[in-house]
Amino acid sequence: MTITAIVGANWGDEGKGKVTDVLAANSKYVVRYQGGSNAGHTIINDHGKFALHLLPSGVFYPGVTNIIGPGVAFNIGDFVKEYKELVSKGVPEPIVRISDRAQVLMPYHKLFDELEEERLADRQFGSTKSGIAPFYSDKYVKLGIQVADLLNKERLQSRIEAALESKNIMMEYLYKKPALKVEDVMNAVLEHADFLKPFVCDTVTLLHEGLKKGEKILVEGQLGALRDPDHGIYPYSTSSSTLAGFATVGAGVPPHAITQVIAVTKAYSSCVGAGPFVGELEGDVAQELRVRGGDAGEFGATTGRPRRMAWFDAVATKYGCMLQGATEVVLTNLDVLGYLDEIPVCVAYEVDGEQSMHFPVTAELDKAKPVYEKLAGWKSDISGIRTFEELPKAAQDYVLRIEQLIGVPIHNISVGPRREQMIIR
Repeated sequence: MTITAIVGANWGDEGKGKVTDVLAANSKYVVRYQGGSNAGHTIINDHGKFALHLLPSGVFYPGVTNIIGPGVAFNIGDFVKEYKELVSKGVPEPIVRISDRAQVLMPYHKLFDELEEERLADRQFGSTKSGIAPFYSDKYVKLGIQVADLLNKERLQSRIEAALESKNIMMEYLYKKPALKVEDVMNAVLEHADFLKPFVCDTVTLLHEGLKKGEKILVEGQLGALRDPDHGIYPYSTSSSTLAGFATVGAGVPPHAITQVIAVTKAYSSCVGAGPFVGELEGDVAQELRVRGGDAGEFGATTGRPRRMAWFDAVATKYGCMLQGATEVVLTNLDVLGYLDEIPVCVAYEVDGEQSMHFPVTAELDKAKPVYEKLAGWKSDISGIRTFEELPKAAQDYVLRIEQLIGVPIHNISVGPRREQMIIR
């Protein structure tokens, strides 16, 4: 059995959690391979509504092993809180395994994230202040602390001492704050160490054994292609690769094993955070789309921030699908557009008087203007429809036009927030 990757084609918040939740029912493993608790996947099921931040989206199925891979920024406190909240709401205790090679997002990572955004003031990059950028910075300058280090106090202390040597210089001279104490940091990360022990294992070997047995594996990405630090809207990106290709690194699986890449995109565009967003809507038009969007409107699952809104962007989505290597697309939130007489779709960008389907580098995006094509609306509630043929013709035409523009087949269409509200073509 090969691996299926579920990833975002846009700026994040595309509805990946619901898609993973649907496909997890027939999977043995669901794997988070990058990012941390700085973004959330919203899932609605018989137990209620949940915003998952660190836990993989297969936690609602008792037979699924949910893996937090080596590439994840692992916040211990957030994990413990999320796990306990899940169980307290009546969800059976999920099977969770945490890679012993995953690195720990330390308390000082969040602190430095907050202090740096404060220092930058109006030059901020829209950080969620979850500590992600400082975490990945430490990881790549070899100051990171692995989950396995939590089980060896001597090693943990030496790693923290090494990290604080330079950090306390920054605290004193850049941020004008008191120095951090090794013992305080030690106590903070060891508070939940005993709780974590039963979950920790060699997840890479576990997955390779699953592959040999032919078991079905899902890997789920966080955020979307346009937040990738190499290929996205840098520097308004996240700090880990959001692409399906990185799953081979962040989960520790063979590249050739990932044969299905499902890119998720909304029937319109939304974005949380700073950076260029071509065609951004303002005022009442944006607010109506925002409030109607999804089960509880378009607000960030982690921050609660109102999402920035735009009509469907074929230029950005085609680029995102290309980066992800999408073999198919899931189109979410089609039902949200049922209030409109006509629906604009961005079919090109105009930059310096020239129209193109090319998604430009960040330096050029601020000059880009959307070129719209208007499609007929269907002016009806489609949330109860379960087959493509039953959709109003205008809704079918909308899906087919988007498919034509992005050049990737749309195999699934979501018409509501619940598992059963998924149309399979």
